[in-house]
Amino acid sequence: MDVVVYEKKVYIREIKEFFKIEQLTGDSNSLERWTVVPDVNRPGFELCGVFKPAEPRRIVIIGNKESEYIETMTEQEQRERFPLMTDGLTPAIIITKNNPLPPILKEIAESNNFPILRTTSDTYRFLADIITFLDEKLAPEATLSGVLMNIYGSGVLLVGESGMGKSETALDLIRDGQTLIADDRVDVVHIHNSIIGHAPDIIRGLLEIRGIGIIDVEKMFGASSMAESIAIELVIHLVPYQKEVEYDRIGDEEDRYTKILGVLIPTVILPVTSGRNIGVLVESAVTNFRLKKAGFDSAEEIRERFRRYCEREKR
Repeated sequence: MDVVVYEKKVYIREIKEFFKIEQLTGDSNSLERWTVVPDVNRPGFELCGVFKPAEPRRIVIIGNKESEYIETMTEQEQRERFPLMTDGLTPAIIITKNNPLPPILKEIAESNNFPILRTTSDTYRFLADIITFLDEKLAPEATLSGVLMNIYGSGVLLVGESGMGKSETALDLIRDGQTLIADDRVDVVHIHNSIIGHAPDIIRGLLEIRGIGIIDVEKMFGASSMAESIAIELVIHLVPYQKEVEYDRIGDEEDRYTKILGVLIPTVILPVTSGRNIGVLVESAVTNFRLKKAGFDSAEEIRERFRRYCEREKR
């Protein structure tokens, strides 16, 4: 499966505009600073003069406790420590709870064209909001080759070599009432513990069928035949059928997984050959997967039946 991973960053301008907060220092160019870390820094150690190695590019948050401590610092201490907090690797400082901007910090920030912002929100609330914002904006993102569908409420990614009939299978599934998310190219993002997939804007709602061309799924099958995004729960890998290969016939083989952006997704290998209705097999695989999640295992059931049969034979 082809995977292309993208690096992301968040500019301070985006944060200012999203949270609609006040800019106290720096001009428009200062807002072009950026962060790549979905976390913030409460500068307790730094204000005490301890600048231990830490993750750069973290936004500094000055809350009530930091503001109260700054008031106890001497002018010399402030002039020694504030330049280190406004260096080239620090994206910005945000003051919460509408606390005052220390005059010396303002002077140093203005001399470096460094952005200091201020919000009226409580510190704990703003921390939760900005970390969530950064987590979603900086979530690892990649592009996969495959077809993503919503089948019986589960996000299912169909992958396989070109010509395996992924799009044709998707068409069968759509006709059977399932929902298309993306065909051919799937953009995925890692948010929290889930892999969320969606279609690029340019191909959203379109399906490519060899011999027919591009079809508009929504116009052909209605608005309910497509959706914006879904969390990927299962990968179904379509492979050419080979006689010499021993495929799983009972369902008791070791579980398979596909790693997408560091998350392991349960995977089913489905051999493709003429005469097999792949759409029906995909729906069956998804139903079986959902039953396993609910605690029912067909392989365990057949083993239990065989055990009872052997006991009867012994008696």
